[in-house]
Amino acid sequence: MFFKNSRYKKLEDVVVGDSEGTQAVSKALRHIPEVSGEFLHTVEENDRLDHLAYKYYKQPKKWWRICDANPGFPFPPALLGKDPIVTEQFPLIINAEADEPRWSEGLSDLNAVVGIEQIQLIKEEIALVERIETIGSEAVTLIVPRYRYALIVRYNSMNLDTAALVARIVTLGLAVGPPEQVGRVGKTIVIPPNAVK
Repeated sequence: MFFKNSRYKKLEDVVVGDSEGTQAVSKALRHIPEVSGEFLHTVEENDRLDHLAYKYYKQPKKWWRICDANPGFPFPPALLGKDPIVTEQFPLIINAEADEPRWSEGLSDLNAVVGIEQIQLIKEEIALVERIETIGSEAVTLIVPRYRYALIVRYNSMNLDTAALVARIVTLGLAVGPPEQVGRVGKTIVIPPNAVK
């Protein structure tokens, strides 16, 4: 049973069967139509698709039009950055005088954690620092680069949370600064024109 203006009502019925021969009637898959729009909406923290549909169409039930115009996001909440897969950046605090950590071992251990989908180490040069060292009886000025390090971790928030990830990173012998979520806030989505359908 569908509402009279449902986008699924006009789809053809198909009969599907399972391995035991049981058959059921279902609707055919709805193919996402080619939808375009010139207006871009900048995602804000508390956006909801039904609220956006009301704002632009005065009809909250037309949220799916916005989804159709942004096919790169097959899961509707992902369009606004509200899917269970989260990306966070964890700044690492590393003693400039110490040897560089053993990244391959640490990242391998972290990558084995259930729920982590992807890890990326960012190493960015932030400054060149002069350091005077004595070699033999001579004072030598060395120019030493300073780096900023961060881990970008993509994970399933149903298995992990930020606190658990910070605790895990600390067990690798790394100090962690305040994490920052890398999300959709501030990014744009396409708002298509209102359709008669």
